[in-house]
Amino acid sequence: MSDNALANTSTSSNAIVTLISRILLTLLFIPAGYGKLINLAGTAEYFAAKSLPLPTVTAVIVGLVELVGGLAVLFGFKTRYAAALLGLFTIGAALVAHLAPWDQANQTQFFKNLAIAGGFFVLALHGAGAFSVDSKLR
Repeated sequence: MSDNALANTSTSSNAIVTLISRILLTLLFIPAGYGKLINLAGTAEYFAAKSLPLPTVTAVIVGLVELVGGLAVLFGFKTRYAAALLGLFTIGAALVAHLAPWDQANQTQFFKNLAIAGGFFVLALHGAGAFSVDSKLR
């Protein structure tokens, strides 16, 4: 196999792995954002219980960040920005909702969120790959 053929195979494999990674990273965010937006009252009630300011406004913002940011990453549109935003958002969610060292289940969720944020930051650095809106707009 020539060097050119190996490079093309590697590029194609990278594009597929990046696409799969984008899909996996958004599996939680798109349905969660949609769910928050269609159950705004329940989401606002939960946020009020967490002592977050302006719970209804916060619920709308959080729902939109998850849904729109998730869709942007899924389709590879403005991926570096969306992935960085979702990475920071996920760290914030870990700190607000899951920082409870005495609770094993919350600790697991806390570290899961940090791991997901790490994936988003790698995506922000790497970009969306060939199978994305971003690559078509270049």
